[in-house]
Amino acid sequence: MSQLGSVKVELSVVLGQSSMPISQFLRMGRGAVIPLECSEDEPIWILANGHPIARGEIIIQGDRVTVSILGPADVNDFEAMAA
Repeated sequence: MSQLGSVKVELSVVLGQSSMPISQFLRMGRGAVIPLECSEDEPIWILANGHPIARGEIIIQGDRVTVSILGPADVNDFEAMAA
């Protein structure tokens, strides 16, 4: 178990996605808002080293933002969303 404890895994949470021309992105300044193509109650993606491993939901408790895991990720759904 000691060797397993030293393995590093980078976790990422994907809330949504957006498409825009690079020129629009370059004009954005501090405080700009990028609209995401998702709804408030849509499950988020949890990635380990860039690979989808689970779906989850954002939970806000006071000043803390946490992620609750809902279940395993479907890689095919993730790839379809990314396309």
